Amino acid sequence: MRNLTLAVLLATAAGCTQSPPPPMAPKPPEVLVSLPIRKEVIDFEEFSGRTEAMAAVEVRARATGYLAKVSFREGMEVKEGQPLFTIDPRTYEAELARAEQTVVQNEARVKRLEQDYQREYLLRNRNSGSQKDFDTVAGDLAEAKATVGWAKANRDLAKLNLSFTNVTAPISGVIGRRLVDPGNLVKTDETPLATIVTLDPLYVYFAIDERTMMRFRRLIEEGKFPSPSEMQVPFQVGLADDPGYPFHGKIDFVDNRIDAATGTLRLRGTVANPRGMITPGQFVRIRLQIGAPYTATLVAERALSTDQGRKFVYVVNDKDEAIYRPVNIGPVQDGLRVIEEGVTADERVVISGLQRVRPGAKVQTKMVDMPVAGAPPAERSEVRGQKSEVRGQRSEVRGQKSEVRSQRSEVRGQKSEVRSQRSEV
Repeated sequence: MRNLTLAVLLATAAGCTQSPPPPMAPKPPEVLVSLPIRKEVIDFEEFSGRTEAMAAVEVRARATGYLAKVSFREGMEVKEGQPLFTIDPRTYEAELARAEQTVVQNEARVKRLEQDYQREYLLRNRNSGSQKDFDTVAGDLAEAKATVGWAKANRDLAKLNLSFTNVTAPISGVIGRRLVDPGNLVKTDETPLATIVTLDPLYVYFAIDERTMMRFRRLIEEGKFPSPSEMQVPFQVGLADDPGYPFHGKIDFVDNRIDAATGTLRLRGTVANPRGMITPGQFVRIRLQIGAPYTATLVAERALSTDQGRKFVYVVNDKDEAIYRPVNIGPVQDGLRVIEEGVTADERVVISGLQRVRPGAKVQTKMVDMPVAGAPPAERSEVRGQKSEVRGQRSEVRGQKSEVRSQRSEVRGQKSEVRSQRSEV
């Protein structure tokens, strides 16, 4: 009887020590894939620049005196010839009046000497007058006529000085703040009064690096791009808060040497500013076309990953296996990245779920359109659904692990009971 009991206990212990069933293998991760887009694009380079007025004038006093009046509102648009300042004109009015009377005085003297000259001329013809008297009168008359010319020049100068007391706008544009208040003394050609700048059109100055410059020159040499000396090269301008480049301009000047300190070449273009949205001295973003249009392969930025400084994507082959594919990238075109080498237009590229992909591992794919800029609502819902499914799978795995732990605890309890029975036996 004792032997039978021992045999039964040993069989029970052997059955309890069997290993638990292995956990279920997880399903292949589900990812979103898209076919690259093939379309005609144009390469652009982006730069930063500053605007500058095509004409900027510092208004200075051209007459010395006390400032009497300001005839403009600061920051307003002014037209050429519009009155801006008035300098006390009384001194210059008196100078003009004196000059005019000097002219009258000298003209009266000329008239008298002409009469004397006529008398001496008649007397000389009658052999009644002396040659000396005739020569004296003729000389005095010539001097008097020259004095009249001198007096008229002084009168014109006084008139000009008087006009300088009324300071007008030399160009049309926008005037800044006044630099001198009424009642202050201003001096000829020394005292600045205000500044005026033009707003439409404007200059845009920017610098390109040597690499871009050499690329330009090679394209010009190959006949693929016009030379700035042959035609004005177009470019686009955007402000700091603009999502794109709404303004358009043309390059009209290229510097004749590279700045040795920065290694850049300075360029200048003109841009229309009819609404006055751009201000001289403002920071702008510039996009410059480089080369002729060409057909390129494009993928979404989200499809790209980095591996030790090298860009790569995952493509899915016919066996639904994720393949690691290094790529050479180009510029961004309309929210998509140009792929110069590494991917063809008929290969499926993983655009979502990259964190769950491993090289050579199988995946479940779902084909969607290549997103251009940000995920559309439908795709976002799909992504959220995938995330929920992954969370469900993780919960299921955690449940299986808890069940395995419970089975192991039960086995340990059975082993303890067997050891107790053995001790009793």
